[in-house]
Amino acid sequence: MRILTVGFDDQMSQDFEKEISQYFICIVDNARNLYDATNFTDFRHYELIIIVDEGIKFSLERYINEVKRKKIETKVIITTELIHNQVAYFSLGVDDVIIAHIDEPDLIAARVLANMRNLHGEKIDVGKLLIDIANKKIEYDDKIVSLNGKTFDILAFLALRKQRVFSKDEIINALWEEPEYVSDNTVEVAINQIRKRLKSILGFQVIHTVRRRGYKFAY
Repeated sequence: MRILTVGFDDQMSQDFEKEISQYFICIVDNARNLYDATNFTDFRHYELIIIVDEGIKFSLERYINEVKRKKIETKVIITTELIHNQVAYFSLGVDDVIIAHIDEPDLIAARVLANMRNLHGEKIDVGKLLIDIANKKIEYDDKIVSLNGKTFDILAFLALRKQRVFSKDEIINALWEEPEYVSDNTVEVAINQIRKRLKSILGFQVIHTVRRRGYKFAY
């Protein structure tokens, strides 16, 4: 999962990434302000954006509208000291409002978990297939499947979002620090490795190609 924080200082962003990495395979980018944030969202896909409140401004409304227009599934959370602005934020399309606690990365991480719980899992257990995300292990009928690095991350990413189709670009954006420098071929090679390893043990494929759209996990 790729997350964008907006308005966090560098230390807070690092502390938050450390906290949230206990729950998700994720990458956290940090933008200084809304203007800087547009430079990130113009070129990268995010499943979650967390914005430190600077007051209800036209720029915030415009930014949220643009984010949702680009990818409706992107969740937006506002952290604010202004309790009375909650209704106004929700009317802009914000998914959650955190009152204060901007200096508490563990609490913000817990709220993120509550909002993104469907994408969290330490283990994915489907039939005889067990994907242990916490320990990066895969088992099928008591047999170990060896996958490491990005190949494991891609499998876990798709398995947690089963039946949804993801393009190569979306996979790269979610799992690579600097997606601009990663080619589509990198994903193709990784997908082929996953298929080869899993089929040798399972006898069938769980990563399926949807023509002209991308890949999905289906067991």
